[in-house]
Amino acid sequence: MTTPTRRPGRRNQVLSRDQIIAAAIELLDGGGEGALTVRALSERLSTGAGAIAYHVGKRDDLLDAATETVVTAALAAAPAPAASTPAEEIRVAALALFDAITAHPWLATRLTLQIVRNPAGPVTVGIFERIGRQVQALGVPQERWFDAASTLRDYILGAVSQKVRIEGDASGIDGDAGREEHLGAASAGWQELAPETHPFMHAIVGQMRDHDDREQFLTGIAVILDGLTRLR
Repeated sequence: MTTPTRRPGRRNQVLSRDQIIAAAIELLDGGGEGALTVRALSERLSTGAGAIAYHVGKRDDLLDAATETVVTAALAAAPAPAASTPAEEIRVAALALFDAITAHPWLATRLTLQIVRNPAGPVTVGIFERIGRQVQALGVPQERWFDAASTLRDYILGAVSQKVRIEGDASGIDGDAGREEHLGAASAGWQELAPETHPFMHAIVGQMRDHDDREQFLTGIAVILDGLTRLR
């Protein structure tokens, strides 16, 4: 009796859901959403499409699970310091999301989609709860809590999305070297503007060229927090 031949390259050990999601995140980080296909994931894990579907579901389910995993880990890894003020706790949470999206550029779009499509999901609820409790502690009137928390959420997502490279963008901006080249070209273009008609652009050209993205991001948070404390 002939012994059946095992297919080469097929994984022997049982895959877990966490392993599948981790591999999906690696593909997303390496090539954006276009790189995450069931075929590519199957090849990376040496498994079949059926095993992936069984543990996670369809491709959209993979994307949602990857988003939830990254966001949850980012917020959990950035606890607020002991005895911190509500404003400090909001800054910590905001920077955690800023750094997560910067490290995983694909996250900007997926995070926005999760908030819109799944308002009761763990990502939306986790962000709102983390920020909202501090909005409450700031003394914002209760009838303005939703508006205040939404303003912070929208600023965080919008500000970071402008910093990351958009999939399909042909600008060539990629990484720190690309950023320096882009800012240098922009500052050179601003300096060519006529100073008599664009005095403000000439005044800030050096600030634009040398600015720190995280510090700029925190300036926006500070402006919003100052406005929230004035709500009555």
